[in-house]
Amino acid sequence: YSRLWTKVLYDLGKINFEEPFLKLVNQGMITGKSYFLEVAELNHFSSNDKKTVMGEMGMHQSLVMQQTIEAMEDKNYVYQGTYSEMRLRQAHFFVDAQSRMTESKMNAYLAAFPEVRSHVHFDQLIWNAKLTEEGERYVQCKEVIEKMSKSKYNVVNPDEVIAQYGADCFRMYEMFLGPITDSKPWDTKGIEGVSRFLRKLWNLFYNEKGEWAVTTAEPSKEENKALHKMLKKVEEDIVRLSFNTCVSSFMICVNELGALKCRKRSILEPLIVAICPFAPFTTEELWKQLGNSGTITYATFPITDESVLVENSFSYPIAFNGKLKLNMEFALDADPANIEKEVLANEAVQRHLNGNAPKKFIFVKGKMINMVV
Repeated sequence: YSRLWTKVLYDLGKINFEEPFLKLVNQGMITGKSYFLEVAELNHFSSNDKKTVMGEMGMHQSLVMQQTIEAMEDKNYVYQGTYSEMRLRQAHFFVDAQSRMTESKMNAYLAAFPEVRSHVHFDQLIWNAKLTEEGERYVQCKEVIEKMSKSKYNVVNPDEVIAQYGADCFRMYEMFLGPITDSKPWDTKGIEGVSRFLRKLWNLFYNEKGEWAVTTAEPSKEENKALHKMLKKVEEDIVRLSFNTCVSSFMICVNELGALKCRKRSILEPLIVAICPFAPFTTEELWKQLGNSGTITYATFPITDESVLVENSFSYPIAFNGKLKLNMEFALDADPANIEKEVLANEAVQRHLNGNAPKKFIFVKGKMINMVV
């Protein structure tokens, strides 16, 4: 439609360009998991001859079915066992992470869809010989990845996901699934990771008691580095429409800031501005809590400070005969002779040398230090 109206306006002389976009990106399809139940069907009739059951019967059958087969053998019935697949409706409510439907879930399923009970007998289901961890027998369902469709009963209702996790979580998880141009399977169980991330983000602003904890203190070098490393990566990824890697960068940054116990406004404010396009509701609330006027939507995207990312020092691994024992940090522009002097004067190094001088001291700038003893 955008292209149609652009050409109409061009033909009318209202605009001076024919195409609405410089680049066309077709997003991949979101697929869903479909589940099937294997159902055994016995077709039997009277005869004087006995025939073998067709298909794999025996250990997969319920005890009731085995008894039925034995009774039919006594009456000289001829029977055939065949399998058919029944597509499950709203299966994600009734199967577990291993695609198993327990007996209690089966009862719940038949209660939810009573019309199924009329043509599928309970003991026709192919029960697994093993029991669940709770000691309940189960049916192993067949799992297939297909296009989401109402006819395939594998559609996930966004309203239900949003009601449980929130719109921001739903939005971010869609982007986190994979590259925008690829088809991706939806798995509601995987949304928990994004939900935990948003809680971690919120906890940077509030302490364990739920009290506002943001300060105006100056950030440390490590905190600045965590922020600007993320900003640089996200800015590059947004241009490439690589939204899934943006979300990964947010997660890494929030984990690093959480480990540093960072509650500095100068770090957290640009953090939520960067996350805003991905989680607008959460960041808008935090923006208001920071005392800002207006909406975060119009906030200027933070600029990466490249100087913060420049490494001025390096933690050198110190090895003896190629075996790593400790690390020592030195400036990258430090004089090699001074580095050797400081290393040999270190108490831990002297313990490994037993007071002796090394036969050879190998120094590789920005890489490693190795001593032959």
